[in-house]
Amino acid sequence: MERTYIMLKPDALQRGLAGEIITRIERKGYRITQMKTLRLDEPILREHYAHIVDMPFFPATVEYMTSGPVVAMVVEGENVIAGMRTLMGPTKNENALPGTIRGDLACSTTFNIIHGSDSPENAEIEIRRFFGAV
Repeated sequence: MERTYIMLKPDALQRGLAGEIITRIERKGYRITQMKTLRLDEPILREHYAHIVDMPFFPATVEYMTSGPVVAMVVEGENVIAGMRTLMGPTKNENALPGTIRGDLACSTTFNIIHGSDSPENAEIEIRRFFGAV
């Protein structure tokens, strides 16, 4: 059984969308095996977003991601990484089709509601980062 890391970002919680998003994940047939609410700080964001830390928009990303709590989840299922990426829709919400989480719920590319691992390797790294050894 494959597993992935999914994070509901601050805007999802601020807008009261966590329940709807979790329902969509479960209706797809995936199983949430771990879940917790946490507040992120800049050091963990520098680690998580190491690939964009030198980009001019990184400070705005830190401000957004520290603006409220997030929900961190470990989600399991057959082909869950690819399936969740399809369910979420593209990062750029203007490219996200209706029926996807971002297509239906995201307000902008910046405020895009949800994060999901993009590979088995990154899923394991991100699960360890936010849940420790599981």
